Amino acid sequence: RQTRGRMLAALRQLHEMQQGSHRDAAIDAKIAQYEMAYRMQKSVPDALNVKEEPEHIYDLYGKDAKIPGTYAANCLQARRLAERDVKFIQLYHTGWDQHGNLPSQIKKQALATDQATAGLIKDLKQRGLLEDTLVIWGGEFGRTVYSQGGIGNYGRDHHPRCFSVFFAGGGFRPGFSYGQTDDFCYNIEENPVHVHDFHATILHILGSNHKRLSFYHNGFERRLTDVHGHVINEVLT
Repeated sequence: RQTRGRMLAALRQLHEMQQGSHRDAAIDAKIAQYEMAYRMQKSVPDALNVKEEPEHIYDLYGKDAKIPGTYAANCLQARRLAERDVKFIQLYHTGWDQHGNLPSQIKKQALATDQATAGLIKDLKQRGLLEDTLVIWGGEFGRTVYSQGGIGNYGRDHHPRCFSVFFAGGGFRPGFSYGQTDDFCYNIEENPVHVHDFHATILHILGSNHKRLSFYHNGFERRLTDVHGHVINEVLT
């Protein structure tokens, strides 16, 4: 850290010498970029130091929260990053492509994710961070409601026709569901939401109008949601 600090101080001195002879806004911008990068580097050790967390916080996220690299530990880390105003945080939990071994695997994954996810949302709320933090839980497609494979070792196939995601905080209505499938969970019968609507609604929450930015390509004015999408106002507070 000291070596890095001395290097940046020397770099600043060179920039200031250059500014003395030839004033250039690009030099000021470059100095600001280097200083921001250093502040980011300097903040990492504190942000990653979860040892200072009290025991009741670990109880909130679950026993795995003390094991680095687990989903629970990553949820706790996500809250620490949100506290430090990190704008985008993405957590992964892989291995849900269960074409077989579903009965045993789904129990393990629920144990690994349910409490930790609830703990993250509760922790954000009790710290006053949930109001301006949007939590999104989802994947890229659903699973069939019917079995795939033999008895005792079955799974479920890919199902892109309908699936669920949930939102918490960030201006979304709490305790509310939107959309409905048929009795077989195969097709959507009520209030379908296309992926472009999904993106348009998220962008709206983040303060961006998905129709404002566009570029001409192959005869169309393309935008952040292609040429489609509308905000689903019914899910917003």
